[in-house]
Amino acid sequence: MDIRKVKKLIELLEASGVAEIEIKEGEESVRISRAIAAAPVAMAAPLMQAAPGIEALQPAPPASPDAQHQETALPEGHLIESPMVGTFYEAPTPGARPFVAVGQTVSAGDTLCIIEAMKILNQIESDVPGTVTACLVDNGQAVEFGEPLFVIAT
Repeated sequence: MDIRKVKKLIELLEASGVAEIEIKEGEESVRISRAIAAAPVAMAAPLMQAAPGIEALQPAPPASPDAQHQETALPEGHLIESPMVGTFYEAPTPGARPFVAVGQTVSAGDTLCIIEAMKILNQIESDVPGTVTACLVDNGQAVEFGEPLFVIAT
């Protein structure tokens, strides 16, 4: 099936209220589903008693506000976020040159990376022109929906 048809199907799915679509053409088929965010479920941790002679593990004290701020601080610029859950790849094939590098100038529509989701390779493109100032994930890393991938200085 032509990749342009698949991209058009994805656009139609995003524009509609449909959560999943499956198309078959001869022996080829493609299924596209949109993840729907569910409310997080809080679960109570089971209570466990330590064996005699072993101290019970205590939870780590919460990090100081300064430490929390340092972990979440992102470089200034436009964030490119993951549009789906999947695996991040910086290059089209293993061993190939990455699509972009920090310091490289990109145009709107340039491919930044690939996210593999359900055995489908999805090209992630820049939506703004600028300079890549940071790549926030490692090659082969699992990414979540909305997770920052790149920072682009416009």
